[in-house]
This record gives sequence, C-alpha cells and structure tokens, in this order.
Amino acid sequence: MRQIIFLLVLFFTFPNFAQTDAEVIKKIYNTSLSNGKSYEWLDYLSNQIGGRLSGSLNAERAVEWTKEELEKLGLDKVWLQPVMVPKWVRGTPEFAFIETAPGETINVNICALGGSVATPALGIKANVIEVQSIEELKTLGKEKIEDKIVFFNRPMDETLINTFRSYGGSVDQRSGAKEAVKYGAIATIVRSMNLRLDDFPHTGAMSYRDTPVNQRIPSAAISTNDAELLSSLLKLDSTIKFYFKQNCKKLKDVLSYNVIGEITGSQFPKEYIVVGGHLDSWDLGDGAHDDGAGCMQSMDVLRLLKITGIKPKRTIRVVLFMNEENGLRGGKKYAEEAKRKGENHIFALESDSGGFTPRGFSFDCSDSQFNQVLSWKSLFEPYLVHYFVKGGSGADIGPLKNENIVLAGLRPDSQRYFDYHHASTDTFDAINKRELELGAAAMTALVYLYDKYGVIPIKNKQ
Repeated sequence: MRQIIFLLVLFFTFPNFAQTDAEVIKKIYNTSLSNGKSYEWLDYLSNQIGGRLSGSLNAERAVEWTKEELEKLGLDKVWLQPVMVPKWVRGTPEFAFIETAPGETINVNICALGGSVATPALGIKANVIEVQSIEELKTLGKEKIEDKIVFFNRPMDETLINTFRSYGGSVDQRSGAKEAVKYGAIATIVRSMNLRLDDFPHTGAMSYRDTPVNQRIPSAAISTNDAELLSSLLKLDSTIKFYFKQNCKKLKDVLSYNVIGEITGSQFPKEYIVVGGHLDSWDLGDGAHDDGAGCMQSMDVLRLLKITGIKPKRTIRVVLFMNEENGLRGGKKYAEEAKRKGENHIFALESDSGGFTPRGFSFDCSDSQFNQVLSWKSLFEPYLVHYFVKGGSGADIGPLKNENIVLAGLRPDSQRYFDYHHASTDTFDAINKRELELGAAAMTALVYLYDKYGVIPIKNKQ
C-alpha cells in the first residue's frame, strides 16, 4: 500500500516525467500564444527606442534595455560582450530628381546605401547609363560610362518562390560602385531590392573593397516605382540627367556590445546551445522585422523554457548580436571568444527572416545530423512548421561553423519580407502578434529537442 501511495505522489508531483515530446511542445505553443512576451517587448524596442544603426545612440539604448529585460527573467547569467563596430551616419535626408529638360524636373525617392560616401556639397548631376548587371559594364567600356551615373536596374526575380534566392540574385548590384568607378563613373544609382512596386527606397550595406578612399563614388538606392520611371524616360531620351545629393559619412569605430544571457545546463553545462538575432538595424524604419522580431523571439525562448518548467540539460544562451547589417562584427566576436575559451557549441539557431508565420527551418549540417532533424519533423506538422531543408542558417551564427555544430535558421513565410526589408516601412505596425508568437514557440520547441537529445556526432566527414 505504501508503495502505491509513493508512486501516486511521484506521478502527481512530477508530471513532466510522463510527458511525451508532443505534449511538451504543445505546452510550449499554448504558453507562447496565451502568455507570450515577444510582441510586448518588440513594441517597446520599436516604438520607444526605434532604428538601431550600429554605433548609434539608439543601438546603445537597445543594449542597455535588453540587458535589463534579460536580468528580469532570472537567468543564471547575463552579460555584455564588448565589440568594436563601424559608425556610419546618414546625415540630412537625401534629395534627387530627374531632369527631362532644362528647368523641367521630377522628384524621385532615394536613400544612401550604407557605407557610401557623400556627394559633393552641391550634389551631382549627370547623364545616366542603365545596366542590368556588373558584367555589362565591361561590354560598355569606359567610352560609354565615363563621367556618367551608372543606373543598376536588374529587378529581383519575381518567379522564384523563395524570395531570399531572388534577393541573392540581385543584391550584388549594391556594391556596383567599386566596379563602375573603374570605367570612369561618377556615381551609381541602384534599384531597391524589393519585389513590390512602391515609392520606398531600400538601403543596405555596400562595399568599396580595396578602392582607394579618394576614388570612391557615392551610391544610392532608388525606389522601384522611380526605377521604372527612370528606365522608361531613358528609353525615350538617353540625354536626360539625374541629380542627387546625400550627406552620409563614415566615422571612427566605436565600442558596442553583444547582449548575452544563459540558463546553465543541469547535466552538460559545457555543451552550449545558442539562439539569437541581431540587435542592430538600419535607420530608415524601426527595424521591427529586421531584426527586432528575431531578437525578441530569441529572448522569449529562454523565458518560455523557464515558465513551462523545462530544466535544460545543456547550457542555453540567447545572444543579441551587434552589427550584422554593416560588418558582422558581433557574430565574429562571439565566435572568436567561444574559440578562445574552448567552448563546445553543439547547436545554434538564428531568427533573421522577419516575424511572419513560421514555415520551418533550414539546417547547415551533415546528412546524418539532418536525418536526426527529420525524425522530429512530425512533431512540428500539427503547427504547419514542416519545411525542413538543408541550406543556410544565419549570418551571425555562421562564424561558429565547424564539423560538429548544427546551425539552423527559422524560415517564416518570405513573400512579404522584402516589402519591408531595409526600408522606412519596416515598422512595428507591420508585425502580427500571433505570427510572432508562433515563431517563438517553434524556436523553443527545436531548442528543447536539441537540448534533450543532443547532436549526433559526425564519424566521418561528409
């Protein structure tokens, strides 16, 4: 009789021992949807702090605030990891117009690309040469390009369902200035990376690589509607001129921080699982989708583990990386410190594709490790998170890559993402609360599984 009573006490005192993975994951989802914190946090980050360009005052305010919020969660450890980051400032708003005839102008929407130099104080006005690719510059040669503004106008491929592939097929144009200057161009204008036709220019990092400072030419993005207009006018009259003025400037590197919090593992504290996003954003909007959403979801992963009573076997870290947008300094610093300390990271998950409805995950891993993931796929199917594919993970966790770690990226529905990416439209009002919370739940569920079962070691290189 005493044994029966003892067993009953155990059963009702420790109900989690009898829970299946499906039951635990259901509890995670129920908790995230009924008691999530990511949306509330994102509201504050977006509307009370705003855009968080690397090295800016807002970026530092975000560091301080997120550290305070993580401390409120009662984690085992919260700290700041110093990292030097670039500081580029936009200056006063850009201005541009198309001159169809002397005194006849049409104002257009542009924004400086991140890292670009400024125009002369009075701006630049010149004839325009339209190209579809960097390779086309070679065909045209210096004779047709010299003293002109090169207009890169290759649209994102609208036929691709995976919009990130479409983005990847066009984004090289953003750094076209380093090639155009070789043929005597005095500036470049780049069609915004956007599948939608609208009036909002999209910024983003560009690079001059090894171009001498005194030879660098200004570069700006133009909205898709205005790119269409400029292209149409050039077809009618190739002698029209384009004018633009921007006042951006690159300053000296400044000190910033990655924000890190952790729950120490109960059985394998020296095995680390990382979940995170990048805290910096561009300055045109408030960075709600890119990547406030991913940061707040990642913070909520640790909160959801705690309030659902899950006691991690392994150490779970949330890392809010600084400077993904224009340098990746935070991701590189974190990996550098992890290597220096000899930390054994077995799994890292990043959310940096917006706060839309989660569809699944992509994994950078071996075939055997991917087969382990596929064995969990049925657990996610009730939540329609069943897109499991080998591929990329996330820029910030990429530097952690080695033979044994599994890297993963949350993959939300991407069809609307580039409407907002790097533009003034990337604001909190574009966030759906339920979609955001579904993403946090999916991330927590995957972290729970990796913590419980670990990662299959690679016996042979694949």
